[in-house]
Amino acid sequence: MCAIAGLIDFSHSTGTGQLERIARKMGEAQNHRGPDGHGQWSDPESGIALDHRRLAIIDLTDEGVQPMHSCSRRYVTVFNGEIYNYRELRAKLEQAEGFRGWRGHSDTEVMLEAFEQWGFEKAVKSFNGMFSIALWDRENRQLFLARDRMGEKPLYYSNQGDTFLFGSELKALMAHESFVKNIDRHSLASYLRYHYVPAPRTIFKDVHCLMPGTWIIIQPDGSISEPQQYWSLLDCARDAENKIFTAPDENIIETLEDLLLKVIEREMISDVPLGAFLSGGIDSSLIVALMQQCALSPVKTFTIGFDDEAYNEADDAKAVARHIGTEHTELYVSPKDALDIIPQIPHIWDQPFSDASQIPTHLVSRMTREHVTVALSGDGGDELFAGYNRHIKGASLWHKLKNVPIPLRIIGARSIANISPASWDRVFKMYEPLLPTGLQMRLPGQKLHKLADVMAAESAAEYYKAITSNWQNPEDAVPDREFNSPFQNTDMQPSQNNLTAWMQYMDAATYLPDDILTKVDRAAMAVSLETRAPFLDHEVVEFSQRLPMHLRIQNGHGKHALRQILYKHVPRELIERPKMGFGIPIDSWLRGPLREWAEGLISPNRLELDGFFNIGEIRRIWNEHLSGKKDNQYRIWNILVFQSWLDHWDI
Repeated sequence: MCAIAGLIDFSHSTGTGQLERIARKMGEAQNHRGPDGHGQWSDPESGIALDHRRLAIIDLTDEGVQPMHSCSRRYVTVFNGEIYNYRELRAKLEQAEGFRGWRGHSDTEVMLEAFEQWGFEKAVKSFNGMFSIALWDRENRQLFLARDRMGEKPLYYSNQGDTFLFGSELKALMAHESFVKNIDRHSLASYLRYHYVPAPRTIFKDVHCLMPGTWIIIQPDGSISEPQQYWSLLDCARDAENKIFTAPDENIIETLEDLLLKVIEREMISDVPLGAFLSGGIDSSLIVALMQQCALSPVKTFTIGFDDEAYNEADDAKAVARHIGTEHTELYVSPKDALDIIPQIPHIWDQPFSDASQIPTHLVSRMTREHVTVALSGDGGDELFAGYNRHIKGASLWHKLKNVPIPLRIIGARSIANISPASWDRVFKMYEPLLPTGLQMRLPGQKLHKLADVMAAESAAEYYKAITSNWQNPEDAVPDREFNSPFQNTDMQPSQNNLTAWMQYMDAATYLPDDILTKVDRAAMAVSLETRAPFLDHEVVEFSQRLPMHLRIQNGHGKHALRQILYKHVPRELIERPKMGFGIPIDSWLRGPLREWAEGLISPNRLELDGFFNIGEIRRIWNEHLSGKKDNQYRIWNILVFQSWLDHWDI
């Protein structure tokens, strides 16, 4: 795991020394991703310079240092990530005609040899791993950029005048003196809806995020090719519609377990200490249980706890760890610990990003990094195996809602919204002993207000959009319309015949890379911790698409196939409990310790000075939240993160 950055000056007016100084400055902006070493390479005739920041994981010797040349010296690369199947590729490449031998044991060298022997596209298709790659072809003066299949590793790029820039994080591009911080107000509107900017757009005009599973070529004249797909989740989903597994359930589950064991064993390869996040939920518990099957000593596991029981999973994680037999470390964090992270958010996430679970994710990453350099996680389990409430209950709710006239639904929504979330919470607590299991839930008031938001949807697509929206009508707050994400085009979607499978696809294609993986990558890499997600191995992803629905959802519970594997290793009673998520009490903090800070960022004078938002709308939702009439925590957090981001980056 590392950081990459670079530039091409198409004016060819920059000398070698200056090119490398510029690249070094870009790299220094993301040094946290690779503190173990750095290197630069440049070619003034082509105007290119590359920078690499190294977090040494595989082959700790100097033979793994980047930028690295291929054996013929035709190719030069900087590469961020891991190629998990590099040993198999290494053996295959050794049989190739003209093979000249190895200089070291790194996956980077194997990757370069694959480019030499097979060409760019075939080589990239052969890689099993997480990566962002920049490959310079010295012969044709072309730069290739590629990103892994599921979007675990980030890659941004932009043409700024006569200069092409790229980097693992936006802060690398911002470090270049020619970079223009011109905010895209259409992206801002989309950010308000989703609390992240959907790829391929970014918060800045003319700055792009390379989509998962794609590659581009920057030509000698400065033109950028259209992104080319070398792997497509959409193709997997469409192909799977007619290839659902029909074998007996126990055979399918056994095959999945064998596949996960193979993937986890491969992802445990490391020359530095390795462990895992453990929340006590299904996904992380299964990853840890299977890791322990592969390990010769107790796996190191990590979790954080909170005094607020509504957000605390530490006791559950400890019970699972004790049963599996891991070497478990936990840290209880105070509200002050969490609040102290808030000023760092605009730097860690260098474009506005306001999923509030970013705070505990960074805290657990920081604690984990004190013990290990690599941590496996359960990310992707919910999206691929149907773990969210919208997967479990969403389709049946929509089929009921769509038969109710919209005017009646609107009346019902208003009735729900007129009762504050806190009042709903009290009602549910009062009648909890009488409620069926299906109606017992965490934060019922918050969930009911979310239900009110979706009740007026006119189509399944509109219903899903409402479910996944932070802000149902962002145009009320910003004067510009949202841009259309590529995935809003039906050509980019599988069939809606199975609404649950369709929602799973949409989650995996959008929410997973743009929210979950962005959150984890920045939170962990800010403290130089590499994270690996076995569920995102493309073989696991492709397998998951073919699961019959009853192995995804059964008896009102999601992730049925994963549960059946986990129950072989962990007693059911340690796992069967309501899904909690990884949150913090932003709602009460906004009325308490964060109130003064928030008021300063969204005062009428400040909002008027900045000129991005409708002052009346922002003040309305703020006052509603303070009064307890509505729980507007996520909308307000959206605005506050953006405002503090403006301050941090002096925009």
